[in-house]
Amino acid sequence: MTKELSLEERFQQYVDAENKVEPKDWMPEKYRKTLIRQISQHAHSEVVGMLPEANWITRAPSLRRKVALLAKVQDEAGHGLYLYSAAETLGADRQALVKDLLDGKAKYSSIFNYPTPTWADIGAIGWLVDGAAIANQVMLCRTSYGPYARAMVRICKEESFHQRQGYEILLTLVRGTEAQKKMAQDSLNRWWWPSLMMFGPTDDHSPNSAQSMKWKIKRKSNDELREEFIDKTVPQAEFLGLTIPDPKLKWNEERGHYDHSEIDWEEFYDVISGKGKCNKQRMDARNKAHAEGKWVREAANVYARKQAEHSKQSAA
Repeated sequence: MTKELSLEERFQQYVDAENKVEPKDWMPEKYRKTLIRQISQHAHSEVVGMLPEANWITRAPSLRRKVALLAKVQDEAGHGLYLYSAAETLGADRQALVKDLLDGKAKYSSIFNYPTPTWADIGAIGWLVDGAAIANQVMLCRTSYGPYARAMVRICKEESFHQRQGYEILLTLVRGTEAQKKMAQDSLNRWWWPSLMMFGPTDDHSPNSAQSMKWKIKRKSNDELREEFIDKTVPQAEFLGLTIPDPKLKWNEERGHYDHSEIDWEEFYDVISGKGKCNKQRMDARNKAHAEGKWVREAANVYARKQAEHSKQSAA
C-alpha cells in the first residue's frame, strides 16, 4: 500500500525536481515567511544602498563620472522596486514593509552603515560591495521561487555593470598620482572586511541557511560564497597593485582556496544591531526622503483612482 504524501512532502519533491514555485501554488507557511523576510531585506538593502553613493553625485570628479553614478543610483532604486513587487506576490504589504524599515524594525545589509569619505570609496563599493552582491545574487537567479528568480536576472546584469564601473574607478586611481593610489589602498583597507561580512554569519551560526538550501531558496552556503568571492577578488587586487589588508591571506594548494584571518563578528553584530558609524544617518535620510515624497505618492494614488474610474465608465 502506497503511503499518501503530505502537502509538505509533495512540495519538497516538486522543489527537488527543480520546478519553480509560483504565487498561486501551495507552499509551506514557513517557506512563504522565509522568502518575505529575505526578499524584503534585499529590497531594503537596495534602497538604503543608494545613500552612500548619492553622497558623491554632486562631487564626482567629472561629468562622465557624475552621469554614471546617477545611473547606478537609479538602478538601485529600480532593484528595490522589483524586489518589493516580488514580496507582494507572497501576500506581503509593501507599505508595511517600508514602515518596518523606517521604524528601524527591519534589517538591511550591514555594509551600508559605513561612511564614504573619499571618491575611491565609490570605486571600492562598486568593485567589492557589488562584487559580493553578485556572488550572492547570481545564485538567486536559480532560486526556487519564480518571481524572485526572474527579478534577479535583470538585477544581476545591472550589478555586473556596476562592479566593472567601480573597478575602473580604482584602476584609474592606481594609475594616477601617489596620493590617488594611496586613496585607493585606503578604501580597500576599509571596505574589505565589511564586504566579507555581507555573506552573513559562518554556516554553523546561520540559523536559516540549512532550511533555505533544502527548499532551494539558497543554492550555496554563506561560507562557500564568501570563499568563492575571496578567490576571485584577490587576483583582481593584485592586478590593481593593491594589498588585501589581511596578513594571514595565503593560497592553500591542498584546499584550492585562500586561507584568511578570522572575521570580526563582534563588529558585524554591532552594526546590524544599530551601532554602526552611519546607522542613524541612514535612517534619518530615508525617513526624510519618505516624508518629502508624500505628495508624490498621494498624487499618484489619486491619478490611479481616476484612471480606474475612467476605465470602469468606459467599460459600462
